[in-house]
Amino acid sequence: MKKPTIGFIGLGLMGGNMVENLQKRGYELTVMDLNKDEVAKVIARGNAKEASSPKELAENSDIVMFCLTTSAVVEKIVYGDEGVLAGIKEGSVLIDFGTSIPASTIKIGAALAEKGAGMIDAPLGRTPAHAKDGLLNIMAAGNEDTFAKVKPVLDDQGENVFYLGALGAGHTTKLINNFMGMTTVVAMSQAFAAAKLAGVDGQQLFDIMSAGPSNSPFMKFTKNYAVDHVSDLGFSIANANKDLGYFVQMINDLGSVSDIAKATSGNLQAALDAGMGSGNVPEIYDYFTKLKK
Repeated sequence: MKKPTIGFIGLGLMGGNMVENLQKRGYELTVMDLNKDEVAKVIARGNAKEASSPKELAENSDIVMFCLTTSAVVEKIVYGDEGVLAGIKEGSVLIDFGTSIPASTIKIGAALAEKGAGMIDAPLGRTPAHAKDGLLNIMAAGNEDTFAKVKPVLDDQGENVFYLGALGAGHTTKLINNFMGMTTVVAMSQAFAAAKLAGVDGQQLFDIMSAGPSNSPFMKFTKNYAVDHVSDLGFSIANANKDLGYFVQMINDLGSVSDIAKATSGNLQAALDAGMGSGNVPEIYDYFTKLKK
């Protein structure tokens, strides 16, 4: 059976490696990115071309894939005069691999349905190295028939492909996951910072806390930076700040409130404002140790 043609927008570290994996597996691709050097790399590997607009890309694709930074960017590329919505074909599917606001995802899905096209939200777990080898964790949601239609392609990109139900459930799950994880890391970073400020040995604190139920991979990431000065979590303060902001918005959209998320978001934003956005999340330890009243 002929493989579906794929249009891919967003050739950052994760997206670029996902495209390389698809090329190795024999897919024909049309790509777009503001970084023309990354586009050139894709085209040089063969069986790929560049589109001049999202509209053109959609016109030439059975499946359109996004690996983009924010919901605002996604909406601009979908709804623009030369956007995906203007060119998408009946029966095509849009897959959003980024982390987006669920309400935005559901709105886009409804607009695509009016054109006879489907949508899957499929945020990712694991690293760019996993993306290159097709070993991502993929949290997919949307119409069940639409999911079944694109699952063979998702299986080529992910070792673990989870189906989570109605459209928006993937982005909801990813935001919940990142709320839990980043709140944990921020809290643990302040715990190690408090120990530093009080003159308590950080290694001893880790030994004590890791002997109990607080032990976790997140604690090890935090200790690795606070005690051993090794920054190995691989998720930036800027990205965490974006995701926590999205979580707060999602909770508001659901008619609830999360003071915990607001506090985590406030700490991340303060570290971002202090010029620490490119650092990995455990590096917020430095912010806490230098913070004065």
